[in-house]
Amino acid sequence: MMSLTKTNLAEVVKKQYFHKLRANIDAFSALVGIQVLAIVFSLAGVGSTGMSGGGMIINVNYFSADVVIVFTFFWAFITAITVNTKVNRFQDFTFVTNRVSSGLSNILFLATAGLLGSMTAVLSGYLLKVIIYLFKSQPVYSIRSGMEEILLGIVVAFLYILLVSSIGFLFSSITAISKVFIFLIPVIIVGMLFLGGIVPNEYFIKGIEFFVGEKNVLLFALKTLSTSALIFGAGIAILRRREVRQ
Repeated sequence: MMSLTKTNLAEVVKKQYFHKLRANIDAFSALVGIQVLAIVFSLAGVGSTGMSGGGMIINVNYFSADVVIVFTFFWAFITAITVNTKVNRFQDFTFVTNRVSSGLSNILFLATAGLLGSMTAVLSGYLLKVIIYLFKSQPVYSIRSGMEEILLGIVVAFLYILLVSSIGFLFSSITAISKVFIFLIPVIIVGMLFLGGIVPNEYFIKGIEFFVGEKNVLLFALKTLSTSALIFGAGIAILRRREVRQ
């Protein structure tokens, strides 16, 4: 492990951060591609309802950016894994660095990518409305959203993306110990979800409700940021421990 005693940690993290922005430009290209794909899927609508009476039949289709946001979660998870791969970790050692500075620069990169992803995901809802208005023959009705609602949507989406990114980062750190975990972890998760014998499903549901059920934005932010920090910290700790052993 190379020493940081003569190098300012903040300066090293800054250099690595900008290096990662340039080196992982493909992640942003992938973001555009996956969100365009999600918009295409969204053209079918996210739900529908119908009613009839007096010789009339009314069908209502609902359109939103929900599919785009879910696809962005998946992108964030994969990006967090790829940025923490063995090849990228070794590239960090072209700088005077250690696992802490490398991990912090990864977190900053994922936060930046997540912020961009949350902005484009939320705003894609308006692009979707324009496409539907131009190419659908049926009347289109939209609920107006002010700037406050848009900013709130971006903040909430960003916090979720950051949480998902931290899980992907931890997954990548664990699999760095042994490739067996690549197969073992999904098997455990599937067992938790469907078998219910090892860990009751109600615990998993309560874990989801801990975040999704929170109505207070400040408390939600506190929950997601603190949980993300703990998960990111665990990932960095695993890599540091592995580095000492090597």
